[in-house]
Amino acid sequence: MGRAGKALKQVLETYSISQNQVAVMMGIGRSNIYRWVHEVRDPGAEMVIQLRDALYKINPVAAEEFVTLYLGKPPEDQEQS
Repeated sequence: MGRAGKALKQVLETYSISQNQVAVMMGIGRSNIYRWVHEVRDPGAEMVIQLRDALYKINPVAAEEFVTLYLGKPPEDQEQS
């Protein structure tokens, strides 16, 4: 478990965003956010998108960092053959 949860936990701590802020923005219970942050459950793909969108409304930089932490950094400009 956990790539999304680890990314979310790091972003929330780095940008001082509360679990409750994210839950309210997503229209879900804070217990869902808690479960993700503490790696009890992983959010589904649709919820990851909603999570990114909620973070973007709170702090666009935090949302970008969440995506980078979750998906990894894009490969550097690679020449195509």
